[in-house]
Amino acid sequence: MSATIQSPSPVEIPFVRLHDPSPDTLEELLGVVREVATEGAFTMGRHLDLFERDFASFCDAEHAVGVASGTDALELALRGLGIGRGDEVMVPANSFIATAEAVSAVGAIPRFADVDPDTQLITAETASAALTERVACIIPVHLYGRTVDMDPLLALARDHDLLVVEDACQAHGARYRGRRVGSIGDAGCFSFYPAKNLGAWGDGGALVTADPELADRVRLLRSHGERPRYQHHVIGGTARLDALQAAILRVKLRDLDDANEARRRGAARLRAGLVGSSVESPALPADAGDHVFHLFVVRVDDRDAVRDALAARGIASGIHYPTPIHLTGAYAHLGYRAGSLPIVESLARRICSLPMFPSIEDDEIDAIAAAVTEVTDL
Repeated sequence: MSATIQSPSPVEIPFVRLHDPSPDTLEELLGVVREVATEGAFTMGRHLDLFERDFASFCDAEHAVGVASGTDALELALRGLGIGRGDEVMVPANSFIATAEAVSAVGAIPRFADVDPDTQLITAETASAALTERVACIIPVHLYGRTVDMDPLLALARDHDLLVVEDACQAHGARYRGRRVGSIGDAGCFSFYPAKNLGAWGDGGALVTADPELADRVRLLRSHGERPRYQHHVIGGTARLDALQAAILRVKLRDLDDANEARRRGAARLRAGLVGSSVESPALPADAGDHVFHLFVVRVDDRDAVRDALAARGIASGIHYPTPIHLTGAYAHLGYRAGSLPIVESLARRICSLPMFPSIEDDEIDAIAAAVTEVTDL
């Protein structure tokens, strides 16, 4: 196809819409901001305690620990579990770089795995192919909002005495065979970056776990190893979830299941609209609850030209992610070369993320489907 063909007037559909709470919800959010400001308790305190209680309950987990970002959640989970120098941690190469950065931050080495060509996720088979004697932990990434097939991966982990830390930073509220993601492995990690399914008004993250000792260690690590004030038991740092963000997230958490269902409805309509086009829509799990469509990722030939043509029509798009982690300059020292992980590399050349968010309108979805069909058929 050619991106130079004259296009119709743009319809202006953003990639994500963040400023769309209902008037009542917005007023409630502003109310909790005023409440935190009036109390003057901006770190730790009751707002954080209440959010951690509610988020643990939402995730079907015993404990939740609020931290400053999803990256911090992953790093502190690994530190809390004793992962460090001399260890390798299995990471799918098809993820945001933060998954690997957390491994590097604790002194361990990422061991990159390929993914399934249909789901684009790590599997027990791809993990087994990359396994070495030094691997001590696997980080399955519930990418784009779809859940990893966890039971075979957990069986592999048991057979090799491996820890499992779920990267659920793109899958808030998703379920795997009835279980909330994050509650399945030894720990689950979430990001509350504003564009996530549960997004803060800034950065934030959380770790959930059934292990009280791990939760306690992470609480120490996130705040200078301190308990009580000025009594430091371990070398920690500053990775607390601000009380302001905790209060905002607690309000937004109440509507998360409904927002995820709106994403599923939008995704179903977009999939139907793309039937007959040359793009490959995301493969669906057998259980609809296993996907919360943080992103709607299709595969298309001549991807960059397609994106240019969509942009000319006012439709934003993205690539998640254009360079697999193992081929980035940041990890060149590990010696991976083009062809090392062929499925991930092939996907990176063809994937394209289309707009998907809870407030997307039916006419916007129909315009996206029509435009994608048009530009890919040129």
